[in-house]
Amino acid sequence: MNPRRPATAFFTACVVVVTLSAIVHAVPDKKDKDVGRLLFGKVLDHQDNPLPNAVVYLTNTRTRAVKTYIVGEDGTYRFPALLNAVDYEVYAQYKGHKSEPKSVSQFDDRSQVYLDLRVDTH
Repeated sequence: MNPRRPATAFFTACVVVVTLSAIVHAVPDKKDKDVGRLLFGKVLDHQDNPLPNAVVYLTNTRTRAVKTYIVGEDGTYRFPALLNAVDYEVYAQYKGHKSEPKSVSQFDDRSQVYLDLRVDTH
């Protein structure tokens, strides 16, 4: 029997355990996943009054997919879990009048983006 054989087997087993441990720790945990960013704000007239029932349109500029949100009495809107690697365009519409479109860039690294959308109702 080779006296070095048990030492070699032990060393090989240690290398396998260390390698597997490194692989397990390299895989991100689900709770560490990026949940995306939040876009929120208010739809207001030019006197800073909220415009209830205005519709906010959010366009993914890569796919051209559009999401909508009907604001409540306080004029707030909210689009959670937006992809970080995509540009978005947002605007509001109220009784046939539109706000100026605003952009959310993929290069903006804020996790929460607040934008007020102003609609000229006259």
